[in-house]
This record gives sequence, structure tokens and C-alpha cells, in this order.
Amino acid sequence: MKFQKPRGTHDILPQEAVVWRWVEQTAREVCDRFRYREIRTPIFESTGLFERGVGETTDIVEKEMYTFADKSERSLTLRPEGTAGVVRAYVENKLYAEPDVQKLFYIGPMFRNERPMAGRNRQFHQFGVEALNSSDPAIDAEVIALGFSIYEALGLRNVRVEINSVGTPECRSAYRQALRDFFAPKLALMCPDCQSRFDRNAMRLLDCKVDTQACEGAPSILEFLDEAANEHFQNVQAHLKALDIPFVVNPSLVRGLDYYTHTAFEYMAEGIGAITTIGGGGRFNGLVEAVGGPEQSGVGLGLGLERAILIAQAQQLELPKETALDVFVAGLGEAAELVTFEWVHKLRKAGIRAERDYQSRKFKTLFKAAERQNARWMAILGDDELAQQVVTLKYLSTGEQQTVPWTEWISTIQSK
Repeated sequence: MKFQKPRGTHDILPQEAVVWRWVEQTAREVCDRFRYREIRTPIFESTGLFERGVGETTDIVEKEMYTFADKSERSLTLRPEGTAGVVRAYVENKLYAEPDVQKLFYIGPMFRNERPMAGRNRQFHQFGVEALNSSDPAIDAEVIALGFSIYEALGLRNVRVEINSVGTPECRSAYRQALRDFFAPKLALMCPDCQSRFDRNAMRLLDCKVDTQACEGAPSILEFLDEAANEHFQNVQAHLKALDIPFVVNPSLVRGLDYYTHTAFEYMAEGIGAITTIGGGGRFNGLVEAVGGPEQSGVGLGLGLERAILIAQAQQLELPKETALDVFVAGLGEAAELVTFEWVHKLRKAGIRAERDYQSRKFKTLFKAAERQNARWMAILGDDELAQQVVTLKYLSTGEQQTVPWTEWISTIQSK
């Protein structure tokens, strides 16, 4: 029986993994400069964590989660996003007891049962950061700047930032009623999802992907911000301007997660069909308390790795390739078999990328194998070389050939 990968998943082949490592390493290097430390959490959690943390009226919880019961009939869910698990770990391991702001980052797979399309898979990969235990609007701006810095370091062009404030629960109470008043005359013509959310969470109507025209002219939450929320939002903008981070205010931006308060933001770029959002995040002041911790605030972001790579390809950036082989060692005859095996190991221990044949191929074929692996050197060990304890080295780019003693083999390769 022939098996195929599940729909909405992707095999990352060796030549692609080189690009993935480049994106991941770039993100890690930026995080190091910003002093964010790595955290690794399980890929599945208690279902209740996402229901409480992400929100029961979100698309993620209502339609997209991969949920299953284990042998003890506990309901578990493959993580659909990263923040809830990080905050759970923050609370469970009492990281909140440390006096400083906890700056954390993660990289890993997420799972959502969505309709697959370019830039949207059922298993996708996300880089994210969370800054916990600070309500300072400067940390909001820092997180936004961190994500923008990653895109800059990758060389992506024309990335723009859209920001909004979703206020506080108190602000949103009056805003939701204003939205209900606005959408009520249109509700019968809107999609079934919007109709079901009308009473439960009217802000989700702004996130409708079916009938975006129905949202035109909707009231802006910015009109409902109280003095403290407005001051926070103005301070975030001032800090972004101080860093020369280009942004625009989008009053319709609400994101798809219920835990956001105050700042919400997205990174936008063209090049993945109908999808323009390549990352985003926001502040989540009530989430730590919602999952059993103290009353502490936080802000974070999530960047889609697949989408960053697709944008890099669409912009025809020069992407990294597999590292060239330093030396391909060819042994001629049975006597050379064990010697080549030993020398390949010595070369590797000296920090040299070395390979040999494991298929008993003819000598002429070995030259082609060395060229396919983009080797710089071809090392030949035959009966004569073994008797004299020398090796014939051929520099493949020029055809230059020389014979050196075994004692000089490693230094010769390292010098050129």
C-alpha cells in the first residue's frame, strides 16, 4: 500500500530545510539581541486551555482545533497557536515570581483544521515571542519592532505594519452594542457564522472573510476607548515613530483571538495569492489570570514561517543553499576500504565536511558523485598511495592535482 502525507501538510525536503534553518536562525539571532529566551512547550495541551484562553467564540475553537480523547478520556488538543501554552507554562512553573519582565520565544508546529491553500496549511510552523509582566506601552512597540526586525534581517521588502487598539473589556462592552445596532439591519444577508456570533461576540463580525463589504461604515472601536486605553494606544504609536517603524492605524483590525486587549497588530506583505497577513499579535492583559496565574499583563506576536519563505521566494531573494562538501574520499581496491573509512572520520573530527562511497561504485562514477555534491576536493587512495602513505588530492574547480603525505592531508585541505 502506498501512503501519502495528510492533506494540508508538507514534507520539508533536505534542500528546503536549508532555507528553513536560515529563517529560524535569523529569528533566533534577532531574539538574542532583544534578550528573548527560548521556551519549548508540548504540542498538545488540555482542550480547556484553548477554550478559556483563545475564546469559545473564535473560529479556532469553534471549527479548527484537532481535539481527541486519550486513553483516560481526557480531552486534549493539538496546539492551534502558541501563546496559551507559553502562558500555561509561565504560570505552572511560577515564572511570574521572578521580578524582571519575562521575555520568551518559541518555534514549532501548530495545527488547525482549515481549508488548505497557499500559505495556509493544517500543520503550519510559527515563530512567536511573549513578553510578560509589563503593562508599559514601550514593550508593545518593542515586540512589534522585533518582528519587523526579523523581516528586515531576512531581506523581505515592502512589509508594512497595521495596528489598532481593541481597548479593554469595559470599552468593548459599549462597542459591541454599537456593532449590534449597526449590523442588525444587515444580519439576514450575512453568512451563518456571523449570524451565530451576533449575540455572542459582535466584534467577530469585523473578522468576516465572506462578506467584507458588510463591514464598511461600521463604527470604530477607537471612538469607544476610555482615557487610559487611548493614552496607551497613543504611547505605542509614539514609541513606534521613535524607532522609525512604518505603520498605519487600521480601526477594523481585531485579530482572531479573544484574549487581546489594547494593542493589536499585523504584518502585511503581497505575494501569497489572496493572503496578505504574514504575522501579527497583540497585548493580552487578562490571559495569565484566566489560566490560573496572578493578575499580570503580557504582549506577544506570532510569525508564520511558511509565509515568510513564500514571500522571500516571491520576491526572488537569494536564498541559502546546501553547504558544499569539502572533500570526497575515493578508495581504490579492497585494501583502501578501511583506510578511507578511518580517514573520513579523522577529517570530520578536524571540522572538515567529508564523504566517501558506500555503494561500491566504479572510480569514474565517484568523480560524478563528488561533482553532484559540489565537493571542493577529490581525495584518491589507491594501492600506490597506501604503500607510500600519501594521498592524491584533486582540486575540482581547476583540475589542479597534487600528492601530499598523510601528515599534510588535513592542513592542505584547510588551507584552500
